[in-house]
Amino acid sequence: MLSQTVEHALRATLYIARQGSRSVRIPEIAAAVHAPPRYLAKILGQLARAGFLRSMRGPAGGFRMAPRRERAPLAAIVAVFEASEPRRCLLGYGICGQNPSCTVHERWAPIARSTADFFGHTTIADLLSPRTPS
Repeated sequence: MLSQTVEHALRATLYIARQGSRSVRIPEIAAAVHAPPRYLAKILGQLARAGFLRSMRGPAGGFRMAPRRERAPLAAIVAVFEASEPRRCLLGYGICGQNPSCTVHERWAPIARSTADFFGHTTIADLLSPRTPS
């Protein structure tokens, strides 16, 4: 459901956020998230331009989280790479929910809402530390 670019962006952002205030270089991030370094460099550049990351040059350079951006929902990171569009019908009937004869909608709609809620309400910070089972 997510593009490879978005998956790499989310993994890299979480990896960088886990490093705290330490700047992390592209080769280290690429190895940690299993992404091609040049491709990842472009992704990280976009995230820096969007204000999620800070980029520093030089011997102590690299990437680190921008202040308070760990409170951003995952949907905000996804939006950097993918335009927000209405959900399409899995059977090709246009926009999801607009065709009452769609046999998939009743089963798919709760899953789609749950997925949208996850990305809209889960922040980077939520994923940084393991939750204690309740």
